[in-house]
Amino acid sequence: MDRHAWDDRYGSEELVWSAGPNQFLVDEVGATVPAGRRALDLACGEGRNAIWLAGQGWRVTAVDFSRAGLEKAARLADDRGVDVEWVEADVTRWEPPARGFDLVAVFYLQLAGDDRAAALAVACRAVAPGGTLLFVAHAADNLVRGVGGPQDDRVLYRADEVASFVVAAGLSVEKADQVERLVATPEGDRAALDVLVRAVRPERA
Repeated sequence: MDRHAWDDRYGSEELVWSAGPNQFLVDEVGATVPAGRRALDLACGEGRNAIWLAGQGWRVTAVDFSRAGLEKAARLADDRGVDVEWVEADVTRWEPPARGFDLVAVFYLQLAGDDRAAALAVACRAVAPGGTLLFVAHAADNLVRGVGGPQDDRVLYRADEVASFVVAAGLSVEKADQVERLVATPEGDRAALDVLVRAVRPERA
């Protein structure tokens, strides 16, 4: 999908995704945040994860190329009484402050080929010494063993491939797993399969 398609999708008053944060973000990010800690939400969409992080005390920058998504996110942030810096940009081309964020979150950015590599490189460059990259995406195995998500293998992920990329970018992998997420369907709850990679940049090279 290009930015115009996402603008159309986000253009309605209703949220495309839920208003609450992704469960893996809540599970992986501690609730107690020292003052001044900086977070980056790449491909933030309607802002649910960025807004949750801001509510936990993070100073949050959120980037997406959909103006409609960002406008909806800003309204939701105002309703929640939190401040987020919203940036309209293509995350495959945006240049972050180098090593500028203590947490970089990338959730369900389903890209292929050069775009995938470019976005992952942006995310890795943004991680500060001692900071964390948290990456979650639909897994390739979801095509045959899960439910929902894109049906194009080119935009799906494998944990070992993501881990290899971030290690080459200078980060140390703490976790690289395939995880289950329950999805409500007319036939009852079913498991969707995601990739979860958590990596840190060493304090010193």
